[in-house]
Amino acid sequence: MIPLPIAADSISEMLSGISEALREPVHIAALLLLALLAFELGRIAIEGWRRVRPSAPPLEQVASAAMSDADHATTIARMAPGPLSERAVVALAGAACTGSDEAIETALGDYELQIQRRLDRTRVMVRAGPALGLMGTLIPLAPGLAALGQGNYQQLANDLKIAFAATVIGILVGMVAFALTLFRTRVYTEDLAALERAVAARSPEHPQHQRLTAAVGEHAA
Repeated sequence: MIPLPIAADSISEMLSGISEALREPVHIAALLLLALLAFELGRIAIEGWRRVRPSAPPLEQVASAAMSDADHATTIARMAPGPLSERAVVALAGAACTGSDEAIETALGDYELQIQRRLDRTRVMVRAGPALGLMGTLIPLAPGLAALGQGNYQQLANDLKIAFAATVIGILVGMVAFALTLFRTRVYTEDLAALERAVAARSPEHPQHQRLTAAVGEHAA
């Protein structure tokens, strides 16, 4: 039977080895999250310009025009405020050609799913950013404290610098991703409402789409 102190030392060495093995992957993952956040910021900046440019018509008018002129729906849809709404306008125009309420409901439902997938990207970063930042902070502390016990203050300073940098990156990613999620939830909810109004104006007998707030709003939580 293995003595208890030896078993405890083996477990401690194993945990320490796993932690040390995760050091570089965690820091690389944090940097990748930061790069992904920069990409999402660029995307939202382009989409924001498309929304506020002087010649931008309301999405409801774009959708109504596309459904009235399905042959030129692709060209008309380019005036939509974003890629998601642009594809939704094209899909609605195609569904309107069939004259089927079910096809229109399907197009709106597909747009909701696209919204959810787009929001999930930043929602993951809201949680993953701080988590990776915390891991990137704690992992270098163990060798840093060991270096302190040996009087190696230079290694301690280097480990603490890396730890604090990981904390800053993690908090930055989580905070900005949360703001992006809130902003996208609001604008995509408005876009979905505009598409529903365009459908209702074209077909007054078409039932109003009721999944709007429930499907999109829960993603801001």
